[in-house]
Amino acid sequence: MKKGLAFAVGAASVAVLARWLAPIADLRGAVVLVTGGSRGLGLVLCRELARRGARLAICARDEEELERARKDLEARGAEVLTVACDVRIPAGAERLVTDTLQRFGGLDVVINNAGIIQVGPYQSMSLNDFQKAMAVNFWGAVHVTLAALPHLRQSSVRRIVNITSIGGAIAVPHLLPYSCAKFAMRGFSEGLGTELARDRIRVTTVLPWLMRTGSFLNALFKGKREEELAWFALGSTMPFVSMQAERAARRIVDACERGEAFVTVGFQAKVLRIAHSLAPGLTTRVLGLVNSLLPEPGGAGPEDAAEPGYMHRSAVNEPSIREAGDRAARDNNEVGYSPA
Repeated sequence: MKKGLAFAVGAASVAVLARWLAPIADLRGAVVLVTGGSRGLGLVLCRELARRGARLAICARDEEELERARKDLEARGAEVLTVACDVRIPAGAERLVTDTLQRFGGLDVVINNAGIIQVGPYQSMSLNDFQKAMAVNFWGAVHVTLAALPHLRQSSVRRIVNITSIGGAIAVPHLLPYSCAKFAMRGFSEGLGTELARDRIRVTTVLPWLMRTGSFLNALFKGKREEELAWFALGSTMPFVSMQAERAARRIVDACERGEAFVTVGFQAKVLRIAHSLAPGLTTRVLGLVNSLLPEPGGAGPEDAAEPGYMHRSAVNEPSIREAGDRAARDNNEVGYSPA
């Protein structure tokens, strides 16, 4: 244990030193492509990038959602291109990059943020649920990155940021398809970073904690949907349990500018990741206990479709949690409906 602790302290010291010695990129006027930039953390990241003077290309599948995001960002002084496309397929990613080049004449930074999250016990998940999570969270990032790489090599900034999750380092109960996809994305990101170092392209792997964006209203639920939504909403809305999205965005963009290889966002995520590194058996047992407190299997099964949280928002019966979630959803363009 002492050797493990000493190693952890030494590694942390090296990481801090590397962070402060890394050259800082100037994002003023830089062309930054953000997948899933129309809502949630993606939109909050775009606001922070706009504040630093970046020009933005954002994508999503929903044109109305993209239009609301465009107005939000342009009101903040940003130059914005919106592209309605599906990064799950290579052609969608290639069109996104092509449209960005046509509009701005180059590409400096790619932030792979698009993702989906399915909530429920593994007994409720079908093979298709796992495939959907991989298609967006993993393959979407791969498709966009491969399409963008030839153009990033022509940039002086040369940055790729991959938004994985603490669920990409520790498998969280009732989020199994999501965790599988985020583990894969993390492996892709870290491996790519080592191979692109010779090209002076810096790849940042980001492991954020739960954030207060209102995203639980757009998460997809199976099993006992109302019970699953109740715990997930609580965890992603309460202060101290979750973190402020704006603070996370500032830290992520700082890491992008510095070209940091790895960043864990949120003290809760840092504590959990270090604990799992030092005592993986213990943290696995603790998460097993957590699982025993979550809803039991039942309800919507593998053959049933996952449903978004806003269809079951009445299950969030604590007024303060519901109001905070609705407010965050409105602020971050998370849902296109009008909360009651």
